[in-house]
Amino acid sequence: MDGFNAHHICNHSDTQGRYAYSRQPQVDYWNLFCLAQALVPLFGGNLLEEGREQRVVEEAQKVMERYKTRFGPALEATMRAKLGLALAREGDDKLANGFFEITHANRADFTLTFRNLAKLSKTDASGDAPVRDLFLDRAAFDAWAAMYRERLAHETRDAAARAEAMNRVNPKYVLRNHLAEQAIRQAAEKDFSEVARLLDVLRHPYDEQPHYEAYAALPPNWVGDLEVSCSS
Repeated sequence: MDGFNAHHICNHSDTQGRYAYSRQPQVDYWNLFCLAQALVPLFGGNLLEEGREQRVVEEAQKVMERYKTRFGPALEATMRAKLGLALAREGDDKLANGFFEITHANRADFTLTFRNLAKLSKTDASGDAPVRDLFLDRAAFDAWAAMYRERLAHETRDAAARAEAMNRVNPKYVLRNHLAEQAIRQAAEKDFSEVARLLDVLRHPYDEQPHYEAYAALPPNWVGDLEVSCSS
């Protein structure tokens, strides 16, 4: 996914949107539940014993319930790291959700918005352009940036430390669909040089690599809402 769409469906066979981005928490739980069911025979004991299998299933369900209480805090911690917030404060979830909302509304590039967010100053708008220019609705971004700066005022790290921490969790280089497609096309012609270059780039996704700057650029228009299959 390049331009962020909360309802994006990646797999072309997922006609009902079961695995859409916004449904990932629920479908993750379902996938884990199915895995637990598959592992029931390995839990030990004689499953032919009366009631044994049912008890094992119930124990597996109890373990699965931990997911519901742990997912939320884990997601919040991840989002604070991506936003460069070292301290937890009330309202952080609202700030993160607000960023997702304007990113979705503007179809801003998912990778570059988070990466360039590290360049914002917590005192003024002098460093806003790299991320602000990814949004068509500049006013919406400015309103959110004002809230973000207000939140950053409560942080104790300096700008350099915050940017360094953000760049450790927000990659600059990802395997975008069009990059993979180009490498595949060349490989089909027995030219594996692009595959080798991609591997080289992606070995250090969080580092600045000036000689590979083109691999961090916005995707070309022909990519659109490219979908893939499980066998891709």
